[in-house]
Amino acid sequence: MDDLLNRCKEAQKQLIKIGSEERKKLLFLIADAISANADSILKANRIDIENARENGMTPAFIDRLSLDEKRLKGIVGGIRDVADLPDAIGETIEELKPRSTIKIKKIRVPFGVICVIFEARPNVCADIAALAIKSANACVLKGGSDALNTNIAIVDVMKNAIKDFIDPDAITLIRSTDRKITDELLTKKEYIDLLIPRGSKKLIDYVVKNSKVPYIETGAGNCHLYVEKTADLSMALNIAVNAKYQRPSVCNAIETILVDEDIKDRFLPLLGEKFAELGITIYGCEKTLSSIKAEKATEEDFYTEYNDYKVAVKVVNGVDEAISHINKYSTKHSEAIITNDDNAWNKFSTEVDSACVYRNASTRFTDGGEFGFGAEIGISTSKLHSRGPMGIREITTYKFVIEGHGEIR
Repeated sequence: MDDLLNRCKEAQKQLIKIGSEERKKLLFLIADAISANADSILKANRIDIENARENGMTPAFIDRLSLDEKRLKGIVGGIRDVADLPDAIGETIEELKPRSTIKIKKIRVPFGVICVIFEARPNVCADIAALAIKSANACVLKGGSDALNTNIAIVDVMKNAIKDFIDPDAITLIRSTDRKITDELLTKKEYIDLLIPRGSKKLIDYVVKNSKVPYIETGAGNCHLYVEKTADLSMALNIAVNAKYQRPSVCNAIETILVDEDIKDRFLPLLGEKFAELGITIYGCEKTLSSIKAEKATEEDFYTEYNDYKVAVKVVNGVDEAISHINKYSTKHSEAIITNDDNAWNKFSTEVDSACVYRNASTRFTDGGEFGFGAEIGISTSKLHSRGPMGIREITTYKFVIEGHGEIR
């Protein structure tokens, strides 16, 4: 392990030495190589999908794991978008005005080696590698066993694409799925500068509890949709369907819908009928059960990130109760309010303590690509060092560069 991580650390030194244009060319080489090797990548992915089916994984989990031609084209497009972004490294963030005549600049620099521990989304390999190279970081990738064949296929293609131009160990995949390897990675602060867990709440909590490497919490998405009493109910239903049904396995899908008591008898029947048609199970509070047919919700349901065709529903008495509920149960990822009341929106956006807060739009927009970052290394639910979708600037740090003319203090 030490040898593997040291090689990655040494490779990062090459990335910082080459210029912005050279790093951009590396990304176009990677994009072209993934496109040219689509068949072999999809073949590897089919093996992982078949294994998942044999192991009884849910349809939502298999969707999270799956690649097809369209998704692979999306990965390639994302890499090219990252390549075309303005470079962040070397950027002057701020010029200070000290008391003396020395000149002080705050300059953006890479972290160094970023380790990402993730689960069953193989596109993560390409997204992280692209963002890392663009920002002159090396990356260590530790995926789950469910996507191992796909991860190996993608990483091998990327490494082969850059090997004639830079040390390919700048992209390092941990090929063992032994959990002891994860425990070891959490201690390697002499090689790893930043660790990002990207996956289930269980994974993130484990990293938070055990890591000796600086980390950023990402991924867990117990997201909420609040239908306020002045909402356009047709809009609310369309957004609820998109945010829950389109891809229920992703972290920006909603897991709880809060409905204002004043409109419950008008909105809940619409929601119940549509979700029954889509095969979505509703776990409802007592007031929900009095309006529609649903399973009885427990306290645990409101804490649960289902990642499945399931949703909790609670009737609330106004915006204050909605905010209180969200701040208690949320993982501080993404929350939305459907409202035509500016005062309700202002209160909601001010008092909800989450990374992304929406008015009259789906939480599914919490995504690096949608935010214009090309891709993302994760969705941070932390307050330090970044928050929300993390693009190239969010995986950099800074240093102070000082010039003088012989000044002494």
